[in-house]
Amino acid sequence: MEPITLSVIKADVGGLVGHSTVHDDLLEKAEDLLEEALDREQILDYFVTACGDDLELIMTHRKGVDNEEIHRLAWEVFEACTAVAKQLKLYGAGQDLLADAFSGNVRGMGPGVAEMTFVERTSEPVVIFMADKTSAGAWNLPLFKMFADPFNTAGLVIAPSLHNGFRFEVHDVKEHKRIFFDLPQEMYDLLVFIGSPARYMVKAVYTKDGEIAAVSSTQRLALIAGRYVGKDDPVCIVRCQGQFPAVGEVLEPFAQPHIVEGWMRGSHYGPLMPTSVEEARPSRFDGPPRVIALGFQIADGRLVGPVDMFDDPAFDEARQIANTLATHLRRHGPFEPHRLPMEEMEYTTLPEVLHKLASRWEALPD
Repeated sequence: MEPITLSVIKADVGGLVGHSTVHDDLLEKAEDLLEEALDREQILDYFVTACGDDLELIMTHRKGVDNEEIHRLAWEVFEACTAVAKQLKLYGAGQDLLADAFSGNVRGMGPGVAEMTFVERTSEPVVIFMADKTSAGAWNLPLFKMFADPFNTAGLVIAPSLHNGFRFEVHDVKEHKRIFFDLPQEMYDLLVFIGSPARYMVKAVYTKDGEIAAVSSTQRLALIAGRYVGKDDPVCIVRCQGQFPAVGEVLEPFAQPHIVEGWMRGSHYGPLMPTSVEEARPSRFDGPPRVIALGFQIADGRLVGPVDMFDDPAFDEARQIANTLATHLRRHGPFEPHRLPMEEMEYTTLPEVLHKLASRWEALPD
């Protein structure tokens, strides 16, 4: 069977009431343009959604990852939606489009990208995670728990198809390097790095025989632009069942709302709250950070679904815990650990304030 490619490409092209959500006109414009691409047989199928103020394009095709035609299509959709956003005077219109013109690939141009190519199995369930008000390293802990933690994923212990473990690809986004770790035997070595998610990020997970299991976006907007232009708001694709963790094992890490960087002006730590698509409209202090999960079955390249996986009362407690953590952190105001450490504030708005005060520092007397 000919392989298919699943591409998830996102961008913030304008927020409805600050950074809260995406206007319906932007969603409709994106759907119209992808429907035209479907009619041209440029893509096999598509789905358009939003997480907070991020427009999310989900597409299937047979052109492979990093395909110029598909990336150009996404860029043109974002440009058209930016034009609509400007007409509506939406906030931050086009803020994730860091280049004036498309140059062959949207990587490094602002939008976040997660793509994988695979041969469909007899049954091909996937879960696509999309986050808002957080950074690309937000997937480190969940991906570790899904593919390496037997307390989360029982299949690592009791399922022969998972018992050999997985291979993790980790990117150093500051030095532009990568490294691979085989788990469980190199678990401690892996944790040395991915416990620092601002720099070291899980890009992909594979079976030991090289089958793609998960892939995430690792684009850091601040490193691309050299200044704060908004949070990365990453996406992640995870294949489920069979030789991969079950759907329930893939969702389970989010029952514990872990602390991520982002939130207001990208300068604070906060809990990652799992919500339905409808409730992914962050407002409290522009947050707290949100994550949604859409489940699809893929059938001959068609996206069957989605199911809104976090639209489930089983995650009510996680949402309550996230609210409690949010309140506790907010009470710290401008103090750490709510505000990011000084070294992580380099690419926020703080350096402008520091520059203004630099001349007032004087040497301590002997």
